[in-house]
Amino acid sequence: MAAAALCHWVLPGYAESWTEAAALGLVFLTGGVPAASRALEALIKERTLDIDLLMVIAAVAAAAVGAALEGAVLLTLFSLSTTLEHRAMGRTRRAIEALMELRPDRALKRVGETTQEVPVDSLIPGDVVMLRPGARVPVDGVIVEGEGSVDESTITGESVPVHKAPGAQVFEATVNLHGVLAVEVRKPLSESTVARMIALVTEAQAARAPSERFSDWFGQRYTIAVLAGAILAFIAFVVLGHGWHQALYKAATLLVAASPCAIVISVPAAILSALAVSARGGVLFKGGAALETLASVSTFAFDKTGTLTTGRQELVEIHCAGDENDFLARLAGLEAHSEHPIAEAIRRAAEARGLSPVTVREARAVPGEGMVGVDEAGVLWAGNARLAARMGAKAEVDAAQALPEAVQEAPRTLVLLGRGAHYIGSATFEDQARSSTPYGLAALRAGGVQHIAMLTGDRRAVAERVGAELHIAPKAIHADLRPEDKVALVADMAGKGRVAFVGDGVNDAAALARADVGIAMGAAGSEVALQAADVALLSDDIARLAEAHRLAKRTATIIRQNLIFAMGAMVVLVTSGLFFSLPLPIAVVGHEGGTVLVVLNGLRLLTDPIRKPTA
Repeated sequence: MAAAALCHWVLPGYAESWTEAAALGLVFLTGGVPAASRALEALIKERTLDIDLLMVIAAVAAAAVGAALEGAVLLTLFSLSTTLEHRAMGRTRRAIEALMELRPDRALKRVGETTQEVPVDSLIPGDVVMLRPGARVPVDGVIVEGEGSVDESTITGESVPVHKAPGAQVFEATVNLHGVLAVEVRKPLSESTVARMIALVTEAQAARAPSERFSDWFGQRYTIAVLAGAILAFIAFVVLGHGWHQALYKAATLLVAASPCAIVISVPAAILSALAVSARGGVLFKGGAALETLASVSTFAFDKTGTLTTGRQELVEIHCAGDENDFLARLAGLEAHSEHPIAEAIRRAAEARGLSPVTVREARAVPGEGMVGVDEAGVLWAGNARLAARMGAKAEVDAAQALPEAVQEAPRTLVLLGRGAHYIGSATFEDQARSSTPYGLAALRAGGVQHIAMLTGDRRAVAERVGAELHIAPKAIHADLRPEDKVALVADMAGKGRVAFVGDGVNDAAALARADVGIAMGAAGSEVALQAADVALLSDDIARLAEAHRLAKRTATIIRQNLIFAMGAMVVLVTSGLFFSLPLPIAVVGHEGGTVLVVLNGLRLLTDPIRKPTA
């Protein structure tokens, strides 16, 4: 193109020489043949008209009327904009490559009394690896020896190091800051945190948002309309006496001016950029649809335990007629089969007292109520008042001598233990709101969220204590709920506007699925969360949720900006081509320049603050 331009404008004596013709021929070959090949492949294999075809036809039409230089300019700028577009969109795909780079290749495996350096992909569950200060964690596992701080910002987005002791989980690609840790491998490399993140990012970028599907649908039909319109315009110009030479030139100009490249690329440029930057900030969207829906959410419903609160319950009191240690040992034996935060508190309390849990078999969970099992003396159960009623022990539980009124009314979580229809005793537990929760909820309210509700299976007194700390209105607090009650409440909220439900992904799977957007907290350690939710927060920081909501709204704004600009530019160019003498090069510059601008506008999202760890 440079050689052709040099001959045409700088050395006009060579304008008709073979040098310019050869240069223009090379431009048409290198710029036109690949585009024509892509267009024909799409036409034959997918039976769709590609935008590339419009550009090739316009360039050939320009050459046919003696404007080969203008046609060459069109192909050159079209090739340049396509290249820039692919390079720019490649930046979003490099989010996956960045995740891959977090993985260490080698690990120190403990073999007897020594260590051996082995490939990370050779590790299997049960192996123990040693982490020196500054080393990246090679796989998901649990600390069995040592303690120290771990930087989890690469996974969760939290900038403050987390103290880890024996029994604590560690995640692949996080960094051991100090201390020597022995970590037992719990998952193979293919099921690790980073592997799941990569899978989610890949699926998200492949899943199309509604506006992306519309732009694709629009682009296909509009391309056909543009091609047909250009042909009709050519006929009309000929009929109006412009001559076939001028009519073909003006039709080619209209073909370029009306091409929908900028409109079609407007949405994916923003969506893919937002998906990439949110993944780097510890928020995983399962596709553009979840991102778009989150932008329009006006109501957020939260589970309490493990979501708004730390989920780390602590035993406060035991009330029983017999020996407290025997009571706690039986309770721990039953709850050994549960993953609920209260079950963990019970096991910790028993361990602190040096108690061995009583053996319980045939244990099963009753969703929203508790656990039932069998010990050496018969059926044993532990849970809330609903489970007590199910087991026929409601009368004893309600009796004043069995459960003091002060215990019933205390703002703590109450766990009842019984055998068959006989009530044995109760224990109370308490947890606290997360330190990030007040700020996160305030940020959501500042971001335009109109309603914040709490949905919990816990007792009303407990829910109101936590709600008061977080400034949640009493009428927005719903307590004593079964899983099906949460689903019904979420459905009722959804009838009044878009609703997002935020839970831990274990007991709230049905509510997560029913909400317009299901959001799982702390998904770095929860398999169920990644399966049930539309959005996964890799940390337990509510502030991350507020950042994700802000990013979703910003993405929606940029999509609107892109579409308004692209359609406005197209209207101006088409109008100029129909009613004025719009030169083909100006149409080319306007068309290709608009395409590049909307891509660059979408790429602004890659610098969004969500990628930075929270302080």
